[in-house]
Amino acid sequence: MRIDGFDYQRVTVAEEVALNVAVGGSGSPVVLLHGFPQTHLMWRHVAADLAADHTVLVPDLRGYGESDKPADTDGTAYAKRTMAADVVALARAFGHERFALAGHDRGALVAIRAGLDHPERISHLAVLDVLPTLDMWDVLRGTAGAVGFHLYLMAQPPGLPEQLIEGSADAFFGHFLDAWGTNPEAIPADVREAYLAASRAAVPSIVADYRASAFIDVEHDTQDREAGNRLRMPVTVLQQDWGAALGYDAAALWRGWASDLHHRTVSCGHFMAEESPAEIVGALRELMRR
Repeated sequence: MRIDGFDYQRVTVAEEVALNVAVGGSGSPVVLLHGFPQTHLMWRHVAADLAADHTVLVPDLRGYGESDKPADTDGTAYAKRTMAADVVALARAFGHERFALAGHDRGALVAIRAGLDHPERISHLAVLDVLPTLDMWDVLRGTAGAVGFHLYLMAQPPGLPEQLIEGSADAFFGHFLDAWGTNPEAIPADVREAYLAASRAAVPSIVADYRASAFIDVEHDTQDREAGNRLRMPVTVLQQDWGAALGYDAAALWRGWASDLHHRTVSCGHFMAEESPAEIVGALRELMRR
């Protein structure tokens, strides 16, 4: 499946790694990064709207969709630092040295890392429904933390998680599509099947992405916190009210990472770019005017 009206290319961003990317529109550039268990298609509504006055790049992250899925031999292939470098290289391949960046879920973690590692490249940053990795692990405590069971499963050493998930891939990935949304019609049957097919074909790389968030990504976040490194660009964070559910102040956590921060709680489900695309477009346009 493709985003209507967008062209598709494969762009080499690292040695032996090319990303599948949808490209549309004209004007100042914005890059949109998808979440789990999805592909670039999750941005289909938002991208079409933004393309009216922006150049919009919508890639499949490395390890997902139709992008390359390198083996993770040393624990760094799916570090968010590595994936953020992909995004910077992708934008540069289209002639954009500075661009707005929005990410959802896993893509949001990549976007945060891009903002920390490449502040001169990221003009504006939007984060949809995550906390920075270091804070995410801190708030998953007690029985309420069971909502993140998949984080612990995919943090295990290579072998068992992949075997368990591959044995019932549609049930595993479908669980999140069902449990995390509030409007089933937002992800129609053909899009759902596209997500499931892409995910079942990418189990090792998806697990490697999550495993990185339990190890090397935590190291990088810890180094930034200890060094006082913060996001320097205007930041908008849209989240469900996870703070109420898990007992933390989400806005306060985010203020530790960003001074120019707009934090808002939304009423839609996790898949907000599909459940409430007009709200997301409005938030992105407002961000890019700051």
